Amino acid sequence: MAAFWQDRPTLVTGATGLLGSWLTARLVAAGADVVALVRDWVPQSDLVRAKIVDQVKVVRGDVRDQPLLERALGEYEIDTVFHLAAQTIVGIANRNPISTFETNIGGTWSLLEACRRSPNVKQIVLASSDKAYGDQAELPYSEAMPLQGQHPYDVSKSCADLLAHTYAATYQLPAAITRCGNFYGGGDLNWNRIVPGTIRSILRGQRPVIRSDGNFVRDYFYVEDGAAAYMLLAEKLAVHPELRGEAFNFSNELQITVLELTRRILKLMQSALTPDIRNEASHEIRHQYLSAAKAHHVLGWLPLFTLEQGLELTIRWYREFFDTPSVSASGAKQSPTRKRGLLRRKYHSAP
Repeated sequence: MAAFWQDRPTLVTGATGLLGSWLTARLVAAGADVVALVRDWVPQSDLVRAKIVDQVKVVRGDVRDQPLLERALGEYEIDTVFHLAAQTIVGIANRNPISTFETNIGGTWSLLEACRRSPNVKQIVLASSDKAYGDQAELPYSEAMPLQGQHPYDVSKSCADLLAHTYAATYQLPAAITRCGNFYGGGDLNWNRIVPGTIRSILRGQRPVIRSDGNFVRDYFYVEDGAAAYMLLAEKLAVHPELRGEAFNFSNELQITVLELTRRILKLMQSALTPDIRNEASHEIRHQYLSAAKAHHVLGWLPLFTLEQGLELTIRWYREFFDTPSVSASGAKQSPTRKRGLLRRKYHSAP
């Protein structure tokens, strides 16, 4: 559906975030007419560093500002909406629950109500999370399971998810929901997350910090896979309006502990450092991973990257970000940009 995105007026909330930057870049490459909602100006964001921001329209404001959203949807005649804006850090949510609830829940109802009042909007893809399921007795999580978050971040995602269902069921709003595992990839500037924090520590010659006991199991999902999945869901929603109100898990369906992931990064970066396990985490779910069977069956979706491929590309991105050269198999130094390009050709050259 390459022609689907050509000149399509598309709003992305949270465009300076990890997924938002990659999704915006992918939309621009597909020819979409992108409008980015930006609250804080983050010069280090890939949206700015890669000069993607120069190729889109920017609306400055807060996702909780419903009149602003209605103006943007109306004046730019938005057709497709990707709602990614959120406070995404579990630790911050535990310390500051009200700001998390205001953004993640209040921002979602503001966005959905603005869309309800905007007749041009035809597809809405709303970002939920595997955390919306809360702690379940059975694994992997499937879309049929109840949403039962207990801690602040989890509850905020459960509520936002249910709001999307409410607007789809009551007002026939054309909204579909994504539930993904823990996103990782180049451009994540939240250093207390395990992947960017570990890579930065290794590049600085410091032991990577694990806040938990290292045995928490998570489902890690590469950000470029996420961007592709979001676009696919919007395309399918346009053709199949019966997907309105449906939720889809996107996942590589891997179970991996925080400690094992840290060790994989250390190995890929050829580091002899050892993790600093602090066992300080609280109010977090110990074991999570998703089934993506519904996405495979209904959408025909498959991931583009393995975990190792995603980690290699992520490490290259941060080497470039911190201007640290990598070393080829022959021992010769390569520029980070060239190395990343070689990896992209390797993983995308197959027909």
